[in-house]
Amino acid sequence: MALRITGLGEEIASVTGLPWHLPLEEWPEDPVLAEKRGISRHVVRLVRASSDPDAEVYAVKETVSEFANREYVILRQLSQMNAPCVEQVAVVEGRTDVHGEELPCAIVTRFLPYSLPYRVLLSGAVTANDISTMASGLALLLVRLHLLGFWWGDCSLSNTLFRRDADGFAAYLVDAETGEFQKSLSDGQREHDLEIVHFNVAAELEDLALSGVLYPGMEPVRAAEAVIRRYRRIWAALKEPQLLDPKDRHAVESAMRQLHDLGFAVEEVAVTIDGDTQLLSFQPKLVAAGYHTQRLRELMGLETEELQAKRLLASFDRYRARENKSGLTAQAMAKQWLVEVFEKVISRVPTDMRGRVERAQMFHEILENRWYLSEKAGHDVGLEAAADNYCAEILPSRRDSGVDLVL
Repeated sequence: MALRITGLGEEIASVTGLPWHLPLEEWPEDPVLAEKRGISRHVVRLVRASSDPDAEVYAVKETVSEFANREYVILRQLSQMNAPCVEQVAVVEGRTDVHGEELPCAIVTRFLPYSLPYRVLLSGAVTANDISTMASGLALLLVRLHLLGFWWGDCSLSNTLFRRDADGFAAYLVDAETGEFQKSLSDGQREHDLEIVHFNVAAELEDLALSGVLYPGMEPVRAAEAVIRRYRRIWAALKEPQLLDPKDRHAVESAMRQLHDLGFAVEEVAVTIDGDTQLLSFQPKLVAAGYHTQRLRELMGLETEELQAKRLLASFDRYRARENKSGLTAQAMAKQWLVEVFEKVISRVPTDMRGRVERAQMFHEILENRWYLSEKAGHDVGLEAAADNYCAEILPSRRDSGVDLVL
């Protein structure tokens, strides 16, 4: 039986060098990477492409050939649609051990940098706000998938990875083998997905509670219900008409801004006047996720999560209002802000501590630290002092990137 690897051309060389003749359970795994691996019904390992500590990290999952190939195609479709999901790399078939015995097929995906499984997040020092924003992140992920006509079929915390996104979390799909695409989802299909996520999240949190590591006072069923409520609020804002006061000249603008605040750009909208009530009916027709990330990308070329982009843009807008005395364009001011504010602050991080926290997230946290220190001091301490304090007091205990720490 010949080893067959199908996947991304530029990745094939790295994937080929992995020990495919060994059962996945026997693969050596970096303890730090192992900590970032979630729970799966399959055997999964996180591995580096080579011994270089900066080498690409892959997630390898053993499964059957039919499921692996199907998931590879689905992940590719989702990636092409800019859905929040891990990126497919390869399907490996025809594996045999040193004795010629057949080994399971494997699917390889690129590990999502700075991502954390829910067990790591909820087993640490979390707040009620952290739990609320995780629920919002999972709900928003499901909304985005449903807007693309994708029925997940197994939405759960275990099949999701979370990345810090300013004060919240962005959620990413990591297991798509049960999902399928439709031209558009019926209400019944959406409700089925909601029933599944409600059951799965409640069960997963109950398991954490029985293990004694769940946030004190957190009720698994209520937390699962929070995901459903958040989903319904977002879906209603995006898909259901809003009745507005026609005398309010800014009513439509405010409705658009509400969608922007949710992170959605409005590509097409219908506005009609009700004959009986004379109220304006505002109905979004086409929406696209990533309103703030797109604006930041166009201005500065930075790739961030949505709430990070919103925070960075707010900092930039304040800087532009304060510093633009010569009438420079937004693009020119953006380049200036990148050099004089963003890069200047990030460059204060000691070399041996860089990479622990994603740069945009770190900038947000330094801004938060500035506010905290200024409140305590009774005056603005400035960004540089806030950055230095952050590096001394906060960053040493952070490890979002999975790098090893010497404390």
